[in-house]
Amino acid sequence: MSGGRGTAEIRLRGVEKRFRTARGEEQVALAGVDLDVAGGDFVCLVGPSGCGKSTLVNLMAGFERPTAGRVAMDGAPVNGPDPDHILIFQDYGLYPWKTVLENVLFGLQARKVSPADARERAREALEMVGLEAAAGLHPHELSGGMKQRVAIARALAVEPSVLFMDEPFAALDAFTRLHLQEELVRIWEERRPTVVFVTHDLDEAIYLGQRVVLMAPGPGRIQRILPVGLPRPRERTRADFAGVRRELFEAFQLVHRDAAGEQEYSI
Repeated sequence: MSGGRGTAEIRLRGVEKRFRTARGEEQVALAGVDLDVAGGDFVCLVGPSGCGKSTLVNLMAGFERPTAGRVAMDGAPVNGPDPDHILIFQDYGLYPWKTVLENVLFGLQARKVSPADARERAREALEMVGLEAAAGLHPHELSGGMKQRVAIARALAVEPSVLFMDEPFAALDAFTRLHLQEELVRIWEERRPTVVFVTHDLDEAIYLGQRVVLMAPGPGRIQRILPVGLPRPRERTRADFAGVRRELFEAFQLVHRDAAGEQEYSI
């Protein structure tokens, strides 16, 4: 693969997002969010449920518009979705009537890539995620981990500059999740897209991210940005990994305590 159209820089300034509930009440989902994501960076968003992680990603990806403030990509306002900025969810989003190869081809065909080039790029993407032998299978014949790898391959095939990932591994078993984390790091190191990854798992955030953005609720805001600063490959059993985990956990515990009262958590 050629490496796409380069990486993208994301900048948020004074971002606020308000929603109106079914009862007509106004709810502030995000307030006063400032964030810079450098091109080629791998940033993980963590925080309690309801702190606005998914809302923030949807704003960056252009699926939502801020009520106030500015969201920009490479200096230009984000006014809607961009085919060069791909959002991957935990529910895979595969077409059940299409084969694995056809699912990966879909985005390329939508971009009017020539049939020969599209097939070559799709097969390269499947090889990258280790699914070249499954090209002729349908989604119902795949495990959850394989389905998620197909979704990643479909995203990689169009060579995006940005990958937004909203808890893509949350529904997977522990072994598959660890394997896909390793695969994602390998792909990121090879291709260097800008990645914004939402997770509830602190270990996952430390293993994957160059920086971890800790969010707090009521309204959603950025509480702290923690540079991970660990060399790769990262070992979860090393003392330096445990040190970053404890620092992040203590900050996360404070956020949780503020959100849920004086409840204590243990590491």
